[in-house]
Amino acid sequence: MASRPNLTVQQLEYLVAVADAPTWADAAADVGVSPSALSQGLAELERRVGMPLFERQGRRRLVAPSAVPVVAHARVVLARTSDLAGWVDRTRAGATGAVRLGMVDIAAVAHYPTVLRRFRQQRPDVDLRLTVAPSGALLTGLGRAELDLAVCVEPPRPVDGIEWHHLRSDDLAVYAPPGVTAGRPSMWGPWVSFPDGSHSRAVIAAALRRAGARFDVVAESHQPEVLREMVRLGLGWTVLPAVQAAPLHPVRAQPLATRRLVVARRIAAAPLFAADALVVALEHA
Repeated sequence: MASRPNLTVQQLEYLVAVADAPTWADAAADVGVSPSALSQGLAELERRVGMPLFERQGRRRLVAPSAVPVVAHARVVLARTSDLAGWVDRTRAGATGAVRLGMVDIAAVAHYPTVLRRFRQQRPDVDLRLTVAPSGALLTGLGRAELDLAVCVEPPRPVDGIEWHHLRSDDLAVYAPPGVTAGRPSMWGPWVSFPDGSHSRAVIAAALRRAGARFDVVAESHQPEVLREMVRLGLGWTVLPAVQAAPLHPVRAQPLATRRLVVARRIAAAPLFAADALVVALEHA
């Protein structure tokens, strides 16, 4: 296998500058070096290529006809290097790449749709892929590297390999079927709620216990809208964020509990600048 000459981008830039400029002094000025530095760089290029690249016409040194293919190659390398540099700049600015984002329904539908629309408008070259699912499923997908980010309800305990920080909090209120008098917490229920094991249900169950209410669940759904309709049908009571409970009215003015929404990432994930930009947008919403 033929050995490859160890050429540098700078040397190729010098060669193209000399080919395009009227004098070596002009070429040196174009690339921001002294004429002597330009001459030394091109002498090293000739040595590495292993053939003469210039010929003299009187006192002038011109690119030799035999070096035309080298100049053409240099132009291609410089153009592709420039393309690569531009791509790196856009990537580091979060303007290109792909982001696999997972969100719980309230984040995707109620809290952050404007942020997502603006992000896509401002970064049309970013391939933003959205998955809407319960918190547990999102964290599982994150741990399996199927997602890059997850906006979910804060887990009740640490999750191996995943870190998160707080984005916002939702107040959770108690809702009773139409025509039912609230009474004391010990008289509340039965309940329609999120499935066993969900992060929201853990928050709700703990808050109801603190309030002195029994938590007898007669129906479950991951979808807040379904829980709301179950309440309207008289199947049971529920606890929901206000934005997902309308037109129901809470039985008390004060919330029962506060649920924290977090943005989660894998601790060992490779840098993803578009994801970093999206996190900043979510934080400033």
